[in-house]
Amino acid sequence: MSKVVSALNHAKAHGFVKVEETGVNGMITVRGDLASKEMAAALKAAIGADVPDVRQIVHADGGAVAWMSPDELLVMTAYDQANDTVAKLTEALGSVHALVANVSDARAVFRLSGEKAREVLAKVAPVDLSTEAFGAGSFRRSRIAQVAAAFWCNEDNSFELVCFRSVAQYVFDVLKVSAEEGGEVGFL
Repeated sequence: MSKVVSALNHAKAHGFVKVEETGVNGMITVRGDLASKEMAAALKAAIGADVPDVRQIVHADGGAVAWMSPDELLVMTAYDQANDTVAKLTEALGSVHALVANVSDARAVFRLSGEKAREVLAKVAPVDLSTEAFGAGSFRRSRIAQVAAAFWCNEDNSFELVCFRSVAQYVFDVLKVSAEEGGEVGFL
């Protein structure tokens, strides 16, 4: 069996913000009726989380769930738990019309940490990242420069960002340049 490796093998860059690839992560796309009692029960059974509100992410002991669109969630868990979580979700959803797919190997995740992490993202994403508009638990699907991505704010004011694995190097380079010393734009 092949050894699992992340897209950029834990790449790191330090500027006025630390940018790091977080390694392999379990990620599952779930599509269906987000307002249904079956969806709520399936998430509780699989990772202990509730269905998040629009443009939010919720954390639980077994992982996190992010709102992606009116009929789509991104369930995040440990990489080695992804297939088991898919099985739990599939079983809990039963005959309800839904899609559950393990997309772990198609994604890369980055973490931005430091006092000015918001500034790095504000330079490359068309999102209001003021603390009033984007606090802990906020989640957005957007763009990072020229590619699709999604990101959220953690309780410690760090940010995590998910993109397709195929554009991981591009996203890392954009974030790294955005975080270079002397590149502050005074957003904060």
